[in-house]
Amino acid sequence: MLKRAKEVILHEAEAVRGLVDKLDDNFVKAVKAILDCKGKVIVTGLGKSGWVGRKIVATFNSTGTPALFLHPTEGLHGDLGLLQKDDLVLVISKSGNLDELERFYPVIERLGLQVISITGNLKSPLALRSDIPLDASVPSEACIYNLAPTASSTAAIALGDALALVVQEQRGFTAEDFSLLHPGGTLGRRLSIRIKDLMHSGDDLPIVNHNMLVKDMLVVITNKRLGTALIVDDDGKLTGIFTDGDLRRVLSRNDNFMTKPASAVMSPQPKLIGPNELAERGLKVMEDHKITALVVVDDHHHPVGIVHIHDILKSKVV
Repeated sequence: MLKRAKEVILHEAEAVRGLVDKLDDNFVKAVKAILDCKGKVIVTGLGKSGWVGRKIVATFNSTGTPALFLHPTEGLHGDLGLLQKDDLVLVISKSGNLDELERFYPVIERLGLQVISITGNLKSPLALRSDIPLDASVPSEACIYNLAPTASSTAAIALGDALALVVQEQRGFTAEDFSLLHPGGTLGRRLSIRIKDLMHSGDDLPIVNHNMLVKDMLVVITNKRLGTALIVDDDGKLTGIFTDGDLRRVLSRNDNFMTKPASAVMSPQPKLIGPNELAERGLKVMEDHKITALVVVDDHHHPVGIVHIHDILKSKVV
């Protein structure tokens, strides 16, 4: 059973790999047509191709291209009203036989809509009647009888993903745009929660002047309960940080540090982050540098917050 499962996966992987050599200028034309479309991308297909189409619609919508799925049978009973003159039609069919789609064409032609097709047969009626046919043919299905759509449906999904993602990049669709469309769940949190939403700020911040004596700085650290002091110069700009780890370091030296200024014991050049950065990036910085907190500074290098690793973990951005 494991041997057969591996054969199926490798068979489908090879089918997808084979698409690379089939990509040609028609793919570029399809991307440009979608970019130029002032309406929606209407995707249609029957059977397994329909489910492939639904997946492609979901990918288009989540990456900034408005799309709708039109079931061929329902289309013949009124849903063709979805089609508007500024739309574009993407038809998916392994065989390329038109079936119910044959009766779509009078409406498509009357509205003057461009048709892109993803098909396994470039000599089929669908390919010949398409403005831009895309080749998604595969040598065979993973099914032992070469019947159940498996490799062909996987290849069609991959080609649809390629279309959607190239269009996304050509549009300049950003991570911020993506976050607006994905507000729910873990993905939504990853793309929407920013450092400013989690940081300790205002009166909670243990900000001390670089000339403050260490003994007085320790009182500030104790009162603020963040285990850290943010050292600033006379202009309020961050010059360093003093943490519990720094305290252990100076204690090990066994010198008279309590009456020294904060600048003498601080760690200069702490790791920083901006308040508008994503919390996920803050977590990565902490993990990369094996630290548990970041100082948040504004554009003028003034400290405006502290974010701890447990603050980010509690937000469930991962």
